[in-house]
Amino acid sequence: MPLKFYNTLTREKEIFVPINPPNVGFYSCGPTVYNYPHIGNYRAYIFADTLKRVLLYEGYKVNHIMNLTDVDDKTIRDSQKEKKSLKEFTEFYTAEFLKDIKSLNILEPTKFTKATDYINEMVEIIEKLLEKGLAYKSADGSFYFDIKKFPSYGKLSHLIIEDQKENASGRIKTDEYEKDNAQDFALWKAWDKNDGDVFWETKLGKGRPGWHIECSAMSMSNLGEQIDLHTGGVDNIFPHHENEIAQSEGATGKQFVKYWMHNEWVLVDQKKMAKSASNFYTLRDVLDRDINPVAYRF
Repeated sequence: MPLKFYNTLTREKEIFVPINPPNVGFYSCGPTVYNYPHIGNYRAYIFADTLKRVLLYEGYKVNHIMNLTDVDDKTIRDSQKEKKSLKEFTEFYTAEFLKDIKSLNILEPTKFTKATDYINEMVEIIEKLLEKGLAYKSADGSFYFDIKKFPSYGKLSHLIIEDQKENASGRIKTDEYEKDNAQDFALWKAWDKNDGDVFWETKLGKGRPGWHIECSAMSMSNLGEQIDLHTGGVDNIFPHHENEIAQSEGATGKQFVKYWMHNEWVLVDQKKMAKSASNFYTLRDVLDRDINPVAYRF
């Protein structure tokens, strides 16, 4: 019996046929290393691990890349609060994450990629988008993706831009936002005083990347312009994965991902477990209750 996966892109179960069998290019959205992940976050990594084990069992050769987001709004904000350098701050939470996935019996990916190691690759993608007229420079020196120039924008989230409450020609500089704020998103953020000493001098000017461009650069650099599988939580469908598709396919002219797969939230009292809702538990809370991490995984 052939493997069938539910593809978020088509909203249908499909027979899994990799682009270059028996090889499978697999990208998982990893953690933003600014705090201890809660057990809801770990559902995404357990899901990806289970999926990978099935593929390996079926005889596929899996090249699995997982990113570590070590520069974004939250890492900068919280490292400044703790009066630590960005590197020192993110390295600590990276080490804690690696301990946690080991205790959960999660196989490490073929490679962990840190966003800060791929600045040049991000700049190259943005330059391609500028050449194709899909990106533009704003008055403050930041660069944005022009979603009006990408007709299939919304195909993953099934979002119809014309129906949005906000003006789609506006701009979003923050990394995360809700569906009713679908607007042009930041590819490269010009330096401002809130960034402190976090910046890179590039052809685009002094600044830092937006969150979404990071995954496109890390994915394409390690797996090529087209990949078989991309996983993440349902909260990543919009805006993060929608924006990944737009900038990746905009730059290459090729389909970015063949099969998109997403896990649902872990609920607490019928509500999404989230740091913002203060209804979350970390793996340390589980251990403090003498619960084996593998039991939580199950």
